[in-house]
Amino acid sequence: MDIKSLRSTPPWDWPGAAGKTILKTLIDRRAKESDRLIAAELAGDLVVMNGALANALLAILRSPDEPEKLRARAAISFGALLEQTDLDGFDDPYVDPPITEDTFHTIQNSLQKLFLDAATPKQVRRRILEASVRAPDDWQQTAIAAAYSSGDRDWMLTAVFAMRWVRGFDDRILEALNSPDHDIRFEAVQAAGAWALDAAWSHVVDIVNDAGAPKRLRLAAIEAVGNIRPAEAGVILADLADSRDEDIAEAAFEAMAMAEAASDEEDDEDDEDEDDDDDEDDWIS
Repeated sequence: MDIKSLRSTPPWDWPGAAGKTILKTLIDRRAKESDRLIAAELAGDLVVMNGALANALLAILRSPDEPEKLRARAAISFGALLEQTDLDGFDDPYVDPPITEDTFHTIQNSLQKLFLDAATPKQVRRRILEASVRAPDDWQQTAIAAAYSSGDRDWMLTAVFAMRWVRGFDDRILEALNSPDHDIRFEAVQAAGAWALDAAWSHVVDIVNDAGAPKRLRLAAIEAVGNIRPAEAGVILADLADSRDEDIAEAAFEAMAMAEAASDEEDDEDDEDEDDDDDEDDWIS
C-alpha cells in the first residue's frame, strides 16, 4: 500500500508495514513534496507513531533546507503525540508509550528553541506553538500573550487556539468571542467550552440561537453549551435536536447526552460531599 492509499484508508485498517512506508517516504528527499507532506501528516497518527517517526519529523522541523510547508506539517504532527504522552506519563506499567521519556523532552525542548528563534519562518513558528501547547509548559504563557497582543490576525488565531490548552486567558477568550473574525470566534468558543468558562455563557447561547451564524461556529457553540452549564443545556438544545439539519441535530443530541452525564456526575459528587459532612458532624458531636 503506497502513501496515497494509506491516506484514503482509516488508520485502524492500515497494514502492519504502514509505519515503514510512511517513514520511507518522509525521509526520501527525492520523493514528491506532496507525498512527503502526506507522510508527515500520517506520521502524527498514534497508530504508527514511534521513536523513528518522531526523530524523522524532528529532523525535518530542524532543517532550514526543508520546504517550509513540510516543516510546518511536521510540527503540527507532534500535537497528538505530545498530548497523549503528557496525559499517560511514563510510570504506568500497563501503558507502553510510543516514545521514550528522553525523546519526549527532546521534542519539547526543540519546539521551544525553534519557536524562540527569529530565523524560523512564521508559519512554522505558529504550528510549533499550536502543537506544543498540547503538553503545556511554562514558556507558552508568554508566547501566547505576545501572539495575541501582536495585532497580527494569523498570530491572534494561533493564540486563541492555544488558549484552549493553556490556562490563564479567560479575559482574552471573552474578548475574542466578540471578534468579527469567524475563525477567531470559533477558536474562542472552543476555548470557552474547554474551560467551562461561565462568563462566556450568554455569548455561546447567542451563537447557538443564531440560525444565520456560520455552521461550523454554531456546532462548536452547541458543544460548548453542554460543557459550560450541563444542567441547563437540555433547555437550550432540545429544539435543535429535532432540527432538519442533520449535523445540527446530531451535535445537539450528543451535547445533551454528554451534559446529562456530566450533570449526573456533579450530583453524585454533591451527594458524597453531603455524606462526608454528615459523617464529620457525627464525629465532632
